Amino acid sequence: MTTEIPLDNPRTHTTNLAATPRGAAICRRLARRQLTLWGLHSAHTEPFYSALLIVAELAANAITHGRVPGRGFELHLALTTTARRGTTLRIAISDPRGDRLPLLPTVHLPNARSGRGLTLIDALCDRWGTIPRHPNAKTVWAELDLIPDPDAS
Repeated sequence: MTTEIPLDNPRTHTTNLAATPRGAAICRRLARRQLTLWGLHSAHTEPFYSALLIVAELAANAITHGRVPGRGFELHLALTTTARRGTTLRIAISDPRGDRLPLLPTVHLPNARSGRGLTLIDALCDRWGTIPRHPNAKTVWAELDLIPDPDAS
């Protein structure tokens, strides 16, 4: 794994939320507001909507599979620029269930009511993965490489 040194200060946003359906809804609204403040809605329309869907899926997974009574989850958004990749949006959601790592399903049952979230994330982002957090938690992250808008000059 290589570490990239950002060329400028990243724009970041971190929020702790309750691991409830209401917390997931607030997470989606906060992400939409922050990405709009960063100008992604107007400059990068497709990644903007992909990012919102990724946030929704990761938040749903955090409250469904990563929930521990009395503990919440964390949303972290970062917009960075590096020499190698250009501008990257990183979406990360941390939950207290480090023992339950997400697995990309290999088979989808046609009538299943759930189980497609990670497949959507995998299709929408450029990279995703998990990072263990101390003491027994995890962070699931996804990155979108933003291509400059040709009309934005």
